[in-house]
Amino acid sequence: MEEGQLLYTIDSSNASSSLTQSQNSYSQAQTSYQQAVDAKYPEADLTGTVSEVYVNEGDSVSAGTELLKIVADENMYIDFSFTYADSDDFYIGQSATVFIDGFAGSLTGTVTAVSSSSAAVSTGVPLTTVRVRLTNPGLVTTDYTASAVIGSYSSYGQASIKVGASSVITAEASGKVSGFDWLVGDTISSGDRICTITGDSVDNAIESARISVSNAATSLESAQENLEDYSITAPISGTVVTKTAKAGDNIEGGSDSTLCVIYDLSYLEMTMSIDELDISSVEVGQEVQITADAVEGKTYTGVVTEVSVAGTTSGGITTYPVTVRIDETDGLLPGMNVDAEIVISSTEDALAIPASAVNRGDTVLITADSPSAANALDQEAPEGYVYVAVETGVSDDSYIEILSGLQEGDTVAYLQTTSSSSSDSGMMMGGMAGGMPSGGMPSGGGGMAGGPGGF
Repeated sequence: MEEGQLLYTIDSSNASSSLTQSQNSYSQAQTSYQQAVDAKYPEADLTGTVSEVYVNEGDSVSAGTELLKIVADENMYIDFSFTYADSDDFYIGQSATVFIDGFAGSLTGTVTAVSSSSAAVSTGVPLTTVRVRLTNPGLVTTDYTASAVIGSYSSYGQASIKVGASSVITAEASGKVSGFDWLVGDTISSGDRICTITGDSVDNAIESARISVSNAATSLESAQENLEDYSITAPISGTVVTKTAKAGDNIEGGSDSTLCVIYDLSYLEMTMSIDELDISSVEVGQEVQITADAVEGKTYTGVVTEVSVAGTTSGGITTYPVTVRIDETDGLLPGMNVDAEIVISSTEDALAIPASAVNRGDTVLITADSPSAANALDQEAPEGYVYVAVETGVSDDSYIEILSGLQEGDTVAYLQTTSSSSSDSGMMMGGMAGGMPSGGMPSGGGGMAGGPGGF
């Protein structure tokens, strides 16, 4: 199983409903915020020409007050009908004399389109439709009608007038007008700022809307995260060793609701309890030798990955947990008990003698015919033996490194205490070896084990 792989899907209908509500609330809050901002900074809603200005810089306005009018096209367009005329009798660009009902005099326009076919009025008389464009004198609206003379033809009846699109921009909030510098005749584009409405009312509305957006965003994020909790994925890559939930089960949320247990068996970890007298010698990166009764004849190598400073005291003795990682785990399984020794220091090709051969004051008893007897101390010794001073190095349970004072070929003598009830002791003889058994000194120097330890 890979990290992120889907393990369980929990019924999320209620969470999905909550997410939809949160999304709607967030959308509404954003809309309200944008409306509050638009109220402070009114903008043009079409491209055209400023035809009328209703306020001045510094005026106080309220919601609904007209600010200015924009006309997208200053032209008028009128479709005239002509009876007893064919479309060939008219052409684009032809001059037209227009009479607007209610206005004295006439206006001059230009033919912009001619119908390609003739139609007939209710009397059965054929007619042709001609579109004329002319400049609006500024007062004509769609409420007026007009007639026209084009060439030798007079239009049939009164035609309705179409004027260009226009928009009146109004204030959406109360406050004072600032930054208003528009004049009649100015060209304006859609999205151009008309002015700024200043005042506590509009500013408070924006701040309130901003807070609503922030709260709605927080609720939406929470709802999204909550919905994600209904899809349970593998937190690590590994092997499912225990499965406690199956399809159809009712699950109660909480730390006790274990669905399954996944082990990453690519490596194992164990925790050793190290005595307070030895913890100062333990460091991250040190090698650890590990054995398990369940796996005979095999020693595993681990490494210290964490040394905790949070000790535990029991019976007047404080110990500290040390985490060890084991990458080569063939044969080891989670839960096995192990013994472990932390290698504090080690050396290779060392001159070594049994640890019990070193006497107090770092002296060693050797035979009088040993090469190093030439450096004998002026110290009483058994007949045929002399004492020499030595400098020691690393040690383990059995051997100690000799840095100086002895050499290969020396014969070392020492007393070995037996475990018999009479506590007899006997002299042991040993020739100098040229190497020290591998492994080095365990933590604490006394064969300190981290166990039985556990994974």
